Amino acid sequence: MSFFGFGQSAEIDIVLNDAETRKKAEHKTEDGKKDKYFLFYDGETVSGKVSVTLKIPGKRLEHYGIKIEFVGQIELYYDRGNHHEFVSLVKDLARPGELSQSQMLDFEFTHVEKPYESYTGQNVKLRYFLRATISRRLNDISKEMDIVVQTLCTYPDMNSSIKMEVGIEDCLHIEFEYNKSKYHLRDVIVGKIYFLLVRIKIKHMEIDIIKRETTGTGPSVYHENDTIAKYEIMDGAPVRGESIPIRLFLAGYELTPTLRDVNKKFSVRYYLNLVLVDEEERRYFKQQEITLWRKGDIVRRSMSQQATIASQRFEGSNSGNASAAQAKEDNN
Repeated sequence: MSFFGFGQSAEIDIVLNDAETRKKAEHKTEDGKKDKYFLFYDGETVSGKVSVTLKIPGKRLEHYGIKIEFVGQIELYYDRGNHHEFVSLVKDLARPGELSQSQMLDFEFTHVEKPYESYTGQNVKLRYFLRATISRRLNDISKEMDIVVQTLCTYPDMNSSIKMEVGIEDCLHIEFEYNKSKYHLRDVIVGKIYFLLVRIKIKHMEIDIIKRETTGTGPSVYHENDTIAKYEIMDGAPVRGESIPIRLFLAGYELTPTLRDVNKKFSVRYYLNLVLVDEEERRYFKQQEITLWRKGDIVRRSMSQQATIASQRFEGSNSGNASAAQAKEDNN
């Protein structure tokens, strides 16, 4: 009996078997701060020990069973009362009875499926955690430990370049091109902008990376746009025939992989947004979706090496494009 706080109680702790060697990853919490958590990937085994420490030595603790759960869940902030679990595994560690001394209880979840990446956004949170519970008659004793899951991808089979045009009849004709449409999180966006016709006075041009988080379905859909990066291409008026190179390093920004229709609850997509501003402060936009993916740390290259390789590939495959576009415009 433990009425009015008297009687036996216990403290629970969860310790992973490979805690000393397992890598940790930074992850943003709901309040915007960053903490480090143990990092796992899909299919990895999660094992360890649950430590139960009695607060009053020599006094027995009556319980109705001890268990540990591995949970993956999605929480929509506008619907906080409902947690949508997509992974729920349970291991019973002890049958109902009494504890007369502190104990260490082993657990193992073998080759656990972790289909989605951990994510904390404006309106939604996807988390994985272990929860150990001592069941009691009046009040359970429990302890949770969050982990972070990252999803790794291989190089996309198809990764075509992006070619687009911005035009205002008889005033402006711009072609711009990016070297590919799919980028890993530490990649370099390489591209060029060609000014084929310029009859308005452009004073500023930039490329923005926009993250769009979509939550809910049907009439309860919420869109949240967040400008992750602003990259100034030029400050001043371009002339016809001019071309401007683009080189944007992604490693310096807080990006996640593109997440599409996660458990039919939310999506996270990224867009490159080209913005032109003329001398009368009129703004012109052109937006294009890109795909971001996470690759493993098998081969590490410096940022300058990545930029050089991307630029060489882009220049090699497009050396004739600029002259062809210019010739076409001249013929017109």
